[in-house]
Amino acid sequence: MSRVVLVHGVAQQYKGPETLKAECAPAACDGVTLAGGRLSVAETSVAFYGDLFRPGGRSIGMPDYDASDINDEFEQTMLALWWADIAEDATSRARTPSWIQRALYAASRVEFFSGLSERALIGSLKQLRAYFTDPGMRDRVRCRVLDTVTAETRVLVGHSLGSVVAYEVLCVQTDLPVTTFVTLGSPLGIPNLVFDRLEPEPGRWPNVSTWTNIADRSDVVALVKELRPLFGVKVTDIPVQNGAKAHDMRPYLTACETGKAIRDGLEDAGDALT
Repeated sequence: MSRVVLVHGVAQQYKGPETLKAECAPAACDGVTLAGGRLSVAETSVAFYGDLFRPGGRSIGMPDYDASDINDEFEQTMLALWWADIAEDATSRARTPSWIQRALYAASRVEFFSGLSERALIGSLKQLRAYFTDPGMRDRVRCRVLDTVTAETRVLVGHSLGSVVAYEVLCVQTDLPVTTFVTLGSPLGIPNLVFDRLEPEPGRWPNVSTWTNIADRSDVVALVKELRPLFGVKVTDIPVQNGAKAHDMRPYLTACETGKAIRDGLEDAGDALT
C-alpha cells in the first residue's frame, strides 16, 4: 500500500530498497507529522535503482577514480557548474586536469556533498552522465519507478537525480494514479546538461494536479532554485534551510514545507487524516 513513493538520487549503489527506506521513510513521516498530518512507514516505499550503477564482477568498493577519469565533456561541464556555484571566483579555471583537481577538492571540502570522498564524487558525476547518455540505463531506471508505483500511490517525491527520473516517468506514463509531485534539491532546471536533455521534451507539464519544488538556497545540485519559469505557473517553488547538509535527502523530507506538500496531496486524494 504505497501511497507515497520516494525516488532517490545518485551514490546509493551500495544500499538496497529496504536499507534506504529505513533511512528515508521515517523522515518523510516526520515531515508530514510536523505539518499536522499523518503518514506511516508502511504507506511509504522507495523506488530503488542504485544497484544498476553498482560495479559488477569482482570489483570491491568504489572504483579507484581520480581527476584523470573526468575526461567526458558532460562530466567536466557539470563539475565546472558545481565549482562555479561553490566558489565566487572560478574564472581562472581552464579545461585541464589541474582545474578539475581544484574543483574536486573544492567540492569535497564542503557539506553540499555530505562529505563524499573524491572517488565517490567522481562516481556521482558518472552516474549522472550514464542516465542522460545511455538510453538503456535510462529505461531501466524508469522501470524501477514504474514497478514501485501502485494503484494506491498518490504522491511521488523525487530527490536530486530522482526528481529527473520521476518527472520523466510522469510525462511518459500518463495513466498513473499519482496526483501530487514533489521535487527536492532538483537539478531539473540546469540548462543544456539536464533541462534540454529531458524526455519526452523539456518544459512539459507532468501528468499531476500539483507540483511543489523545494530547494535549499545553498544546495549546489539544485543550481536553478525556481522551476516555475521553466515548467509553468502551476509549479510552487519553496525555499528551505537544511543546515550544513544542504543536499541531503533526510533534512529535505523532515522540512515542514515538504511534509505539507505530501500531506496536502494525500488529503486531496482523501488518503490522509489531520
